[in-house]
Amino acid sequence: MIIAVTGMPGSGKSTVSRALSQELSAPLFVMGDLVRDEVARRGLPLTAENIEQVATELRSRYGRGAVGVLLLERLKDIRAGYIVVDGLRSPEEVEALRSLAPTCVVAVHAAPLIRLRRYLSRSREGEKGFDTFWLRERKNLEYGIGNVIAMADFVIDNEGGIEELMASVKRIVEVIRNGEWKGRCGGSTEAH
Repeated sequence: MIIAVTGMPGSGKSTVSRALSQELSAPLFVMGDLVRDEVARRGLPLTAENIEQVATELRSRYGRGAVGVLLLERLKDIRAGYIVVDGLRSPEEVEALRSLAPTCVVAVHAAPLIRLRRYLSRSREGEKGFDTFWLRERKNLEYGIGNVIAMADFVIDNEGGIEELMASVKRIVEVIRNGEWKGRCGGSTEAH
């Protein structure tokens, strides 16, 4: 089973993804790492502009599910009960995963000002400043992230503290482990 985490920049999706990975003893794959790897492979500096340019180019050339297709190549030989994927941005990426295994989408939500504050306080390579935040915000919406959020099987409100966030993660893990996700989450009925 694949647990795909989505959310706007600064929502806390990476924190949720790491927690799900740890709770489920599942490998974690980060969609943005695939794009950053491609930027590095091309010998380009790891800047927000280059990351967005490469992501846009991949989607223009291979469709809106391009990064999902790249991910499928990495996932096809993984044998694990659960796989966590951080950072889906288009419905086509969700459908690519659902073609491989049952997939639950977890959306992480936080208000824009909270997300902006978090974004500005982190020190991720290629992410600098207010303008970059709004560029990423706009690009994510263009990719279709709003539709992915609307497809969510679970929604986590991440405007409280870390304890509340981890309690939400544990509730989702319980639903998944108990098999209560069946009929709730989409995708192939074959176990991965």
